[in-house]
Amino acid sequence: MNNEIRITKEFSFEAAHTLTGYDGACNEIHGHSYRLFVTVAGVPETDEHNPKFGMAMDFGVLKAIVREEVVDRYDHSFMIRKCSANEELIEVLGRHFSRIRVVDYQPTCENMVQHFAEAIAARLPEHIRLVGLRLHETATSYADYFPEQ
Repeated sequence: MNNEIRITKEFSFEAAHTLTGYDGACNEIHGHSYRLFVTVAGVPETDEHNPKFGMAMDFGVLKAIVREEVVDRYDHSFMIRKCSANEELIEVLGRHFSRIRVVDYQPTCENMVQHFAEAIAARLPEHIRLVGLRLHETATSYADYFPEQ
């Protein structure tokens, strides 16, 4: 039995952002309770003597990677795009708060899920592939990311 198996782990974190230049309410500073679903695939270990026997990937290893790359970096943070319009605000906020995440992209759900996918994929063991990520910004709004295979 050497079939590839997909496993998914869910994570959550709280974060705020602003969409600079947006023509609606999301131009204002606001926050979300994000839910991130990470799906990876691999062939389960077949060696009965290996402590990971029967596992495609240890959920604990996946948890450590996602916590380091996403949850620990973004939980209770404020995300803001690095651009000339935000320079002064970034400087002022940086003097008062430690969890300001200045990003090179507009921090939309779509861009965030792609950024997170790239960071997570770079850390996965070589025998595991990233199948996709789903990032819920609200209970009813989310973005899916599926890397090209």
